Amino acid sequence: MFDSIGWGEIVVLALAALFIFGPDRLPTLAKDAANGLKKARDAVTGVRGQLHDTLGDDFDHLRDIDLRQYHPKTFIRSQLMGDDDAPARTGSTAASAAAAGATAAGWSPAGQTTRTRDASTPPPFDVDAT
Repeated sequence: MFDSIGWGEIVVLALAALFIFGPDRLPTLAKDAANGLKKARDAVTGVRGQLHDTLGDDFDHLRDIDLRQYHPKTFIRSQLMGDDDAPARTGSTAASAAAAGATAAGWSPAGQTTRTRDASTPPPFDVDAT
């Protein structure tokens, strides 16, 4: 429950509560907080029981769902970087074959030459473009 709060922070919070509320009101506030947490826990348990009664076996299936996969960043990353089938080719097969043959012969459109990149160097990065 307190993964991000250490024991030192808990002691500091307890001392701050002691100074703010005083030694007279602190025990009653702690008892009220404990009762409030108990009521909240009972309410959550009741809602969970009602869902289980209503949904039946489907509720057990919902418990196994990993909600992190529906985070927008994760969803977009999986859609963009996920394994896809072979890319769809557009155009006729004769035009594609002619373009592949022209590229193999060393010719490229508009007189541009194609260069191969050394695999040991990182790809170019433009800060303004990204």
